[in-house]
Amino acid sequence: MKSEHPLIEPLMHRFANLPEGHDNPLDYAVSQRDRSTLGMVKEAVKHRQTLLAYQPVLYGSSTDKIAFHEGLIRVLDPTGRVIPAREFMTVIQDTQLGREIDVLALRAGLIALSEHADLRLSINMSARSIGYKPWTTMLTHWLDRDVTIGERLILEISEQSAMQMPELVASFMEQLQSKKICFALDNFGAGYTAIRYFKDMYFDILKIDGQFVRDLVNNGDNRAIISTMLAIAHNFNMITVAEQVENREDAETLSTLGVDCQQGYYYAAPTTCPEWADEAGYRKSN
Repeated sequence: MKSEHPLIEPLMHRFANLPEGHDNPLDYAVSQRDRSTLGMVKEAVKHRQTLLAYQPVLYGSSTDKIAFHEGLIRVLDPTGRVIPAREFMTVIQDTQLGREIDVLALRAGLIALSEHADLRLSINMSARSIGYKPWTTMLTHWLDRDVTIGERLILEISEQSAMQMPELVASFMEQLQSKKICFALDNFGAGYTAIRYFKDMYFDILKIDGQFVRDLVNNGDNRAIISTMLAIAHNFNMITVAEQVENREDAETLSTLGVDCQQGYYYAAPTTCPEWADEAGYRKSN
């Protein structure tokens, strides 16, 4: 019997031609996209086509007093296009490839710190990389090579990652206290955090997730949430950073609330060619 609706037959045709084991065209499309992403990142890692994009974190709502920079991992696709982490990290974060990306990000950050004595830099990592020998070996090697690196390095661990294995994270932090490394809890508020673990951890910086920062002027609930976050941070002697600040009104409100530092496109977009680094030398190092 022929369908009376012109859209039915094409949909039925697509369902009929799905590979075995796939019943939903949307799920199949997502799996194909993820497979393509994995392939692209694998090639980039294989040929070390990765680099860091740097974004400043500023004191208060100041436009010129930089507290530190965050180094954000990027990969280059086959055409040379720079691909940000948000387009691939969710696909690879729990895989071996995620650990290899963490190693390359750490390597690039440590090289930048060794070449720029005035630089203070944060690098993102997964809690899973704590047990990944190439990552820990890389970190130990550079800390032993240059004793000034530890006091200028900030390791950022997302709230979600830290809470997956809190005991391991706490032990790792304790072991590195003598190296003077700072630790930042990234994306605070985006997931579930057991506050009881804070007393066993050594987080120096609490980064407030951007979802609570947007349109802050008109959102009393988010202002109240941020005030609560500030109280928690101050109780545990943590510096606070608001992420994804995109306009003057939110920046001024954050300062009024008492947030210590701010980061976002209102101040500067991430760049692979920061003013303090020579472009050719930077790309070669990465």
